[in-house]
Amino acid sequence: MRESVRNPESSSTTRTLGAVRFTEREASDTIGSVETVTGSAQRYALGLGQLWPDVNRALTRLETIAGDPYAYETDDVADQLAHLQYRLHVASESIVGLDPPAGAESVHAELADALACARDATAEVAEAVVDEGTEGFRLLLHEWRGALFRVRLARLRIAPPVRRRPLPPPDEPRDLARPLVACLLALAGALAFVGGATLGTWPIWAAGMLAVVGGMVTYRP
Repeated sequence: MRESVRNPESSSTTRTLGAVRFTEREASDTIGSVETVTGSAQRYALGLGQLWPDVNRALTRLETIAGDPYAYETDDVADQLAHLQYRLHVASESIVGLDPPAGAESVHAELADALACARDATAEVAEAVVDEGTEGFRLLLHEWRGALFRVRLARLRIAPPVRRRPLPPPDEPRDLARPLVACLLALAGALAFVGGATLGTWPIWAAGMLAVVGGMVTYRP
């Protein structure tokens, strides 16, 4: 039975449910905290899922350029770098607005910092290419590749671990004695049965038949 009791010293109402008594404020706070934790994790996963595809495309294109930077015309690669650097800038600003769930603050901060560093490194490379042409890659290339890889690594740290299926237990070694004996009995019985039937000697073919039956009884797969 549920009833409401008014506390004379407080404006809140107390619910009574069996032997458990709790106030309206305590009930709402408890439910709210659970919903906040669950909702925060879901909102964070949704926000990161919406943000990452564009980041991934930008990183893939930048990694392609970084893999062979001297294969591009200066004006073309400079324009691409400027465009891709802006996409990293938008992503780094957007990820700051995400609220990570409890326990994910450090990896979230690492991803945000990695994006900012990749954005800045790309901006430096783009500026060097504008000033010096493709020779501008020479001094910044390794640092730039490292900054791009750091974003990938930080994203992997946020991703939930993949559950691996347990390996099946190794097969137990089989006892070969019984099937070997059964095979020999069947072979000897078949030969005795054919020989006895050919010679017309019934004890031999009867023994052969018994041997075949004995082999079947000895081992059943």
